[in-house]
Amino acid sequence: MKKSGLKTVYLRFCVTILGLTLISCQSPPAGLKIGTLLPISGDLSSYGASMQNTAQLLVTTVNACGGVLGNPVTLFSEDDQTEPAAGAAAMTKLAEVNRVAAVVGGASSAVSNATVLIAVRNQVVQISPSSTSPSFTERARKGEFKGFWFRTAPPDTFQAKAIAQLAYKRGVRSLAVLAVNNDYGSGLINAFIPAFQALGGKVLNAETPTRFDPRAASFDSEVRQAASPRPDAVLLVSYPETGSIILRTAFELGVLGQNTQWIATDGLKDQRLAELVGKSKDRKYIVAGLEGTAAHAAGNAFKDFRDRFVQAYKTEPAIYDPNTWDAMALTVLAAESAKSLTGTGIRDHLRTVSNPPGEAVTDVCQGLDLLRKGKKINYQGASGTVDLNQQGDVVGSYDIWQIQPNGSIKILETLEIKH
Repeated sequence: MKKSGLKTVYLRFCVTILGLTLISCQSPPAGLKIGTLLPISGDLSSYGASMQNTAQLLVTTVNACGGVLGNPVTLFSEDDQTEPAAGAAAMTKLAEVNRVAAVVGGASSAVSNATVLIAVRNQVVQISPSSTSPSFTERARKGEFKGFWFRTAPPDTFQAKAIAQLAYKRGVRSLAVLAVNNDYGSGLINAFIPAFQALGGKVLNAETPTRFDPRAASFDSEVRQAASPRPDAVLLVSYPETGSIILRTAFELGVLGQNTQWIATDGLKDQRLAELVGKSKDRKYIVAGLEGTAAHAAGNAFKDFRDRFVQAYKTEPAIYDPNTWDAMALTVLAAESAKSLTGTGIRDHLRTVSNPPGEAVTDVCQGLDLLRKGKKINYQGASGTVDLNQQGDVVGSYDIWQIQPNGSIKILETLEIKH
């Protein structure tokens, strides 16, 4: 049969009359389908939009250099709203309706915890750019994820050591914890308490850490509770929206600064934080001088990524954008390496393209070209080397950041954490 005849038969097949209803069908995209599950709204929305832009930029870049296995990559995007229930519904749609092979996200550990088994059940790779709870390492070690879970940000077992070192360097010997009541908060404080104690520090509320509901209208009681033992410092584990309210509350209650330092985690490293908290009566930023930690993101591919991002969006990339770029890059490279558009193929080749041996590459298009020629590669990312271990984790060093008098964030130094 001629091609024109086949086309006519196909069109007739794809338009079926059922009673009075016309149902038209379209052929699905032939290439690799990737989903993003990111917080476009909610407490992490200040990160999510930029992470989504990063994912789209990677797809645009890859499609401009030939796509994957000779076809363009298609991106399906969902807003997890920084809420586990919304994330679970969105992951179900991506896996069962859009039929993606891999999902980049979620951003928060709470959302990833609610979605990862949905991905596993559907044999979809889930690779998070920023879910840092140590619980995923333990669950992966037990075999719960069947190898479908990965992340390009190191787990908080490493950040906990960095925070402990920062606090001790600043003369903190007694500390109280104030943490968001979710997987991120629980995982980080559970790792931090023994790390700080190992240095000789004392966590005054170690038995009953102060936790807060991010949906609460105010946080006066939680701030008072954390500050009441008069610690040298309060460790705040939070996100920008609620964290800014807590810091403003601490200032108004007279327990921010002076005799009580506050130390922040990666979830608060937001260029808008000083503006969100506001200024004092003398027009100075309330949180000027606040210090915290965040995973160091300056891999061999960072400059190229940053240049592309600035050219595309006329602004600097945000904290977890390099990790998002790497998560997307590893996904397309693994699919090309596996010669497969399935989640199982990507799962089985993620370490092949991320770890030695292989030719070191920092450019995703160069990596795809080498793979097409049958060569082995070792992708060196924007966030770091992104070598993946058997639990799907990467390791990393940590920056100490500080809010400057003008409200900007400056990196003071980088700590090398022994793992």
